[in-house]
Amino acid sequence: MKFINQNTKKIIIICFFIVILAVLVFVLKPFFITGEGNQAIVTRYGKIVGTYTEAGLHFKIPLIDTVIVFPKKIQSLDGDPQKIPTKEKQYIVVDTTARWRITDPKLFYETMQNVDTASVKIGNIIDSTTRTVITENNLIEVVRSSNVINEIEAAYETSAFSENKKEYEVIEKGRKVLSEEMVNLAKEPLRDFGIELIDIVTRQIKYSDDLTESVYQRMIKERNQIANAIRSTGEGEKANLLGKLESDKKIIMSEAYEEAEIIKAEGDREASRIYSEAYKKDPEFYKFWKSLESYKTTLPEFNKTLGTDMEYFDYLYSATGQ
Repeated sequence: MKFINQNTKKIIIICFFIVILAVLVFVLKPFFITGEGNQAIVTRYGKIVGTYTEAGLHFKIPLIDTVIVFPKKIQSLDGDPQKIPTKEKQYIVVDTTARWRITDPKLFYETMQNVDTASVKIGNIIDSTTRTVITENNLIEVVRSSNVINEIEAAYETSAFSENKKEYEVIEKGRKVLSEEMVNLAKEPLRDFGIELIDIVTRQIKYSDDLTESVYQRMIKERNQIANAIRSTGEGEKANLLGKLESDKKIIMSEAYEEAEIIKAEGDREASRIYSEAYKKDPEFYKFWKSLESYKTTLPEFNKTLGTDMEYFDYLYSATGQ
């Protein structure tokens, strides 16, 4: 019986210590977890005593160590639109966005402390490098990414409007190269803060108010030039078609007149042949018939009074025509 009581007491004591240990672990939390996409540092009295960049379970001294977690994923930062002059002193409004990530959490904590402070610092550096790059380049380099428009214009030379072809300036860099220059300028200072800058993208470029109106006017002028060219070409084509139509008309009329004259001549020749044959068969009847045809034609229009003894009226007043 005493043996059973001693075993029971031991079990109770062990359970008590287990419960106490569980309570201490739950309350003091000596372990912490870094998840996927996160990294952490452990500080002790303000000094960094551990850096953890991989996911897993880690130990810290309760009530003494502090765990600070930073994102390991790529972060985005949208800059504020800023008005910047180009090399030729034309003001444009540039809006950029950037991607970055923390590569050295220890250095990041020592210099930046937190992500909010880092965002402000990164924004200032990007704004500065953006202004530096744009002010050193012409507007054409900022707004265009390639020379494809020049290739289109080269093909345009063979079109009907080649005389109105516009020559576009050839760019040497373009927007993509300028973005790379911005990244290269901003990368080095950001490395000193444990930050890797991945890229800077020019999200939007707008003309400033004083430049917008002149751009619109130039666009209107160019569209009007193209419209006038199209109208001029259309009028020229119309004139060519009308000239061809008139020429074809004259040719058709000439051919038709020639064919009509041929038919008429053949008809006259056939009529003469018929008249000749009729005359040979009965000359007197032929003469009588021709006189009647003449009376029918001339007498309705005849407004003079003549004697009936005229030879012309022989067949009209004489039965024999004598």
